[in-house]
Amino acid sequence: MEHGDRHITVVDENGNEQLCEILFTFESEDFGKSYVFYYPVGAEFEDDDEETEIHVSAFIPGEGEKEGELLPIESEEEWEMIEEVWNTFCAEQEELEE
Repeated sequence: MEHGDRHITVVDENGNEQLCEILFTFESEDFGKSYVFYYPVGAEFEDDDEETEIHVSAFIPGEGEKEGELLPIESEEEWEMIEEVWNTFCAEQEELEE
């Protein structure tokens, strides 16, 4: 996976593949990592009637032919930072809708 890609394939613990759409990516200088927010293709992010499950992972971008790698979030401090980024994103989306 690289910055700018629109889709990623996520493999779960059972080896099942799921195509997901990337909502946005960002980098954190504090943690020295890149992060990606994504959701399963077919789930409508903008659908107000139904909640869409949004996933977030740290990632290492791919280089050349090598695919990127998703990594788990490792600490409570990372989760707090991610929550702040998410809240900012949601506030900006609400402003755009007004």
